[in-house]
Amino acid sequence: MIRGAAFALVALSQLPGVARAQSDGWFDIAGDDGKPMANTRLPVELTSEIEALPGVIWIGASSRAVTLYEFYDYNCPYCRVAATDLHTLVSARPELRVGLVNNAILSPGSVQAARVEAALLSLKGPQPAYELHRRLFARPGRRDGLQALALAEELGASRGEVEALADSDGIGKMVSAQRDLAANLGLAATPSFVAGGAGLLGYPGPKTLDRIVSALDECGEAICTS
Repeated sequence: MIRGAAFALVALSQLPGVARAQSDGWFDIAGDDGKPMANTRLPVELTSEIEALPGVIWIGASSRAVTLYEFYDYNCPYCRVAATDLHTLVSARPELRVGLVNNAILSPGSVQAARVEAALLSLKGPQPAYELHRRLFARPGRRDGLQALALAEELGASRGEVEALADSDGIGKMVSAQRDLAANLGLAATPSFVAGGAGLLGYPGPKTLDRIVSALDECGEAICTS
């Protein structure tokens, strides 16, 4: 099993596209525990789609120069750890820009929560949506749409308005587009990260993630080879 990751009920061998063919790894990356981290070369024609993907929550720097993307699921335990560590990393690295992409693949509750998050983002913008993101991950146990709705209300949004928008076809298509792009990239694990041209499956830990950000800043890839 890939370390630090939760999986949807789909085998890596069933995934489409170029990413599948590179599933044995590309960069020699070890996590904080010293174990290898699965990673894959990603086609630029797919990674370039992340920037225009609706529903992404952007945090950190406004410049695109050093950008890391996380694909997460609200019921992934490793994503919960990563959420705290990413917040700390963004606070410590002013050059870092992070795109948070919902890859709701683990349960119906994950899809419900993703819809509420997308609705709040559409209604109130990235700051309340990111606060919901952090608060929802801070809650123990399973997470679902009802919990997300309660948090949206705590953050000043109209529960009825958020719920109605969350149930709309437009928000459904937004959440599906995020999940479909993750599948096309071969990101079957949550969390997964896209750094430069690499897809990183699982959570390597905060120290390794910090080193990856340093490499992105230096050479635009997850590891600088020269």
